[in-house]
Amino acid sequence: MNYNECVTELLKTEGALAAAVVDYSSGMLLAGGGTSSVELEIAAAGNTEVVRAKMKTMGMLGLNDTIDDILITLGEQYHLLRPVTKQNGLFLYFVLDKSKSNLALARRALTAVEKALK
Repeated sequence: MNYNECVTELLKTEGALAAAVVDYSSGMLLAGGGTSSVELEIAAAGNTEVVRAKMKTMGMLGLNDTIDDILITLGEQYHLLRPVTKQNGLFLYFVLDKSKSNLALARRALTAVEKALK
């Protein structure tokens, strides 16, 4: 599955508003889409800082572990960030409508897309 196909697959999830594949070494949006008013270029750059900060903190704490995902809960939305383990330097970004989505199913969709990513 290529980057655009990953985005398309994530957007099939109930409550999905936007999805993207992001390079966190540069903050660049590699693929993205959705119906949300989220400006994906800005979101990609901003959430790159979140992923980098968590990676740095884990290093400072001496944690020899990986991040499954990072959940940011807003009043009306969930924002999920999932580093791609097979391709170091990439993460999946997923925005969901809180009132229409199931967080467990969204996390499963992210896991499935990450596994299928080439």
